[in-house]
Formats: sequence, C-alpha cells, structure tokens
Amino acid sequence: MFMAPDPGLLRLRVSLRAVLGIGLAVAASELAGLSLTASVTAGLAALLALFTVADATVRGQAVTTALLPVAGFPVLALATALHGTPALRDACWLAVVFCGVYARRWGPRGNALGIFAFMTFFVTQFLHAVPGQLPELYGAIALALAAASGVRFGAWCIERRTPPAAVLPPLDGRGAARPTTRQAFQATVACAFAMTAGQVLSHERWYWAVGTAWWIFVNTASRGETLVRGFRRVVGTVTGIAAGLLVAVPLDGAPAPTAVLVAVCVFGIFYTAPLSYSWMMFFVTVMAGLLYGLLGVLHPGLLALRFTETAAGAAGAALAVALVLPVTTHAVTDRWVRRALHAVHGCTAVAARRLAGDAAADPAPRAAELEALLGRVRLSVAPLVHPLNPLRERKRRARQVLALLDDCARETRGLVAVAADPDASHDARLTAACLRVETAVEALVGAVPERAVPAHAGAPGHHPGAEQALAHLHALERALTALAAPLRQSPLAGA
Repeated sequence: MFMAPDPGLLRLRVSLRAVLGIGLAVAASELAGLSLTASVTAGLAALLALFTVADATVRGQAVTTALLPVAGFPVLALATALHGTPALRDACWLAVVFCGVYARRWGPRGNALGIFAFMTFFVTQFLHAVPGQLPELYGAIALALAAASGVRFGAWCIERRTPPAAVLPPLDGRGAARPTTRQAFQATVACAFAMTAGQVLSHERWYWAVGTAWWIFVNTASRGETLVRGFRRVVGTVTGIAAGLLVAVPLDGAPAPTAVLVAVCVFGIFYTAPLSYSWMMFFVTVMAGLLYGLLGVLHPGLLALRFTETAAGAAGAALAVALVLPVTTHAVTDRWVRRALHAVHGCTAVAARRLAGDAAADPAPRAAELEALLGRVRLSVAPLVHPLNPLRERKRRARQVLALLDDCARETRGLVAVAADPDASHDARLTAACLRVETAVEALVGAVPERAVPAHAGAPGHHPGAEQALAHLHALERALTALAAPLRQSPLAGA
C-alpha cells in the first residue's frame, strides 16, 4: 500500500485536499452553531463530494457537484418523513437503490448522483434524523458542498494541472443484457436480503447490512468481482473493528484526539482507495467507531454487531449475483480484453500515421485509453488471480494474459514516445511491421475498423526513430502472437 507508485504524488495531494475540504466543512457547520448531528452530516456530504465525483473535466466535476443536492435533498426529506413507518421506508429505500444503480448507465455523473442519493438515505438511519431536523441538515449539506467546492475548484484544483484520465464508456447491451440494468436488479435483491437479515440482527443498526450490500456493487461488473469485493470488505471490517477496540473505545469520544484520528482515517480512505478495498474499509470502520464515540453510543458490543451486519450484507450480495441475472467473470473479462486489444491496434495505427508524416495524428489519447482499459481488465481478472482461488491452472493462464497485455502496453507506450519525436521518420519497413501487428490483432479479435498501414510508404532507411519504432512493433507483434494460446484456452471460463 505504501510502496505503490504515486506518479506526481497525485494520491498524496488528493488525500491531503480531502482532509482539508472535509475539515473545513465540519468547521463551518460548528461555527454556524449547528448540532453535532448536522456536523457529522456535513462531513459525510463533503467526503462524498470529494470521493465520488469523477468526471473527466473540471467543468464536468463542478456541474456534478452542483447537482448533488438535486439528488440528495428530496431523498433526505423522504427518509426523515418515513422514519416512523418502517414498511414504507424500506420499500422506498429499495426504490432508491434500484434507481441509484441504474443511473450508472450515464457514466461518472450518474454514478456520483446515485451514490449521493443512497448515502443521504443511509445517513438519516445512522443519525435517526426526523423531519424537524431538515432545515439544519439542508444547511449543513449546503455548507459542506460549498467548502468542498471551494477547496477542490478554487484553492487546490489539482485537476487543472493534471491531464484528465480516460473515461471508459460502460459495456453496451439492451434491456436486461445491459450491465447496469442487471446490476440494478442484483443490488436491489441484495439490499432487500440485507435489510431483512439486518433487522433480525438489530432493530437499531440494521442499515449497516444494507450499506454493505450497496457498496459491494460499486465498481463491479461480474459475479467474481462482486464476491472478491465482498470478501475484502469483510476483511477490512474485521481488522477495523480490532483497531477500534484498541483506539476508539478507550478514547470514549474525547473531542480533540477523536478529531485528529478521524482526519487520519479520511486521509487513509482516499490514499488507499485506488489500491486496496480492504485497507479503505479498515479506515472506514475505524472512522465509524470514532464517530459513534462522539455520539456517545460506542461500546465493544456495537463493534461486534457491525461485523455481523457486514457479514449479512456480504451474504446478500453473494446470493444476488449467484441467482439474479448472473454475469460470469469470463463474459465480462472477454469483452474488456477485446476492447484493450482494439485499443492496442488503434494506438499503433495512429502512431504509424504520425511516423508517416501526418502531423494531425496524435496517439497519446489512444495510449491513455489503453492504460484505462488495462486497469479495467485487471479489476475483472482479480477473482482469478486472488490468492484464495484454488484453480491453479486457470490462475496461471490468467496471470499470463495479464503479463502479455502489460507487455503490449509497454511497447505501445514506447512506440507513442518515438512517434512524438520530431526527428523520427518513416521507412518502408514500418509498413510491413504495422501490417503484421494488424494481422496479429485480427487473429485475436477479428476484423479491425482502422487500418494500421500508413497511406504511403517511404524507402528503406536507417533513421534512429524508425529503428526504435521497429523494435517496439516487433516486440508488440510477439506479445500479441503469444496471447493467442492462453486466450484460446479460455482461462476465465466458468468463473
């Protein structure tokens, strides 16, 4: 976790900014004379605004942040109004679950708004909010979003100095075949099971099980991904509970040290989220224990109850992905691998045109898309390469696929770097090498829409740029050819 590369210290800066933004949100609520319940709500709203808003552009992020109250305020009013009618409350929350997951079909903005709506309902259960508290809760959320926006878009706008990450469109499909539609039904069934089991375990803290089931479905697309995420959530919760017994219980809500440790947990959540779901959940669990200490209700039995509720939510997610419109790891990973191979070819085609003299051809965006796709492939293959997977041969082949795709990405990056060199020039050998790369990709995924062969070819030569480009193309061809064997053997089948 701490040795993983952090290019440009981006994770460090984002984590420090989150601590500052959330701290300002809570401070603004306290200075405004709002209650402790409202201050906790403000902190959560600022955390969600900084954590879930992930549009590709700064302007898009600002628009999504401005829309958060549109999604959250009506849900907050509904949740508080239904506080005394459990049956109707539960039905409405499940409707929010379905709509929140279905909204992911509209990309990062739909995902952020869906999460904010769900968590707004969640926080009313966490704090036992009632309609009379609505004005100050609205005020707390407004202050929090203003504080978080002031830090994110004003004082510390990291995104303006950082190239935007490639945003991948979701896998396509129609009706029940659309992944977001399938997942909306799965998440709703999982949350319904978690709601029932959670209420059997506790009439006061049942919502923990629902929150567990919901978050397990965030950023997952297949049965294997969901099961691995559920396992990691349980691991993070167990270790967080152990830390809570050592830290949060002895503090017993002492304001100053609790505030410092909550800030440490916020940093840990943001710093570890891109790397390890287990570590992120560790910090979330410790922070929850500290907040319960502030509210004066923390005791060891409460932490034990959190574990049982988390296990119930994870069990609900496991049953839902196994029984409701299941999607196998093989089906999802195969589609992401094909998209990654198309991106390899597209990047090669644009780089070839650039080397042939087309100044308008820029392979850099294609390379960024390839990196994002490889990240998605790694996520989808994670269940197969997990240490607890007993299928050793399938694990070996999956690792071989990942290694070869990494080789493809490395050689593609090298080719892009050569193409960006103004001294690089084209010769006839590049035409033949690009044609072989195209043939290798077609052998894996079928016909490709864009031809890799440049429109014209020059005479053979020995330009340094051309020699480097040839080396990358030859290595890329070898990696693509080697991929044929493990992909033919379907290393992910049946997962």
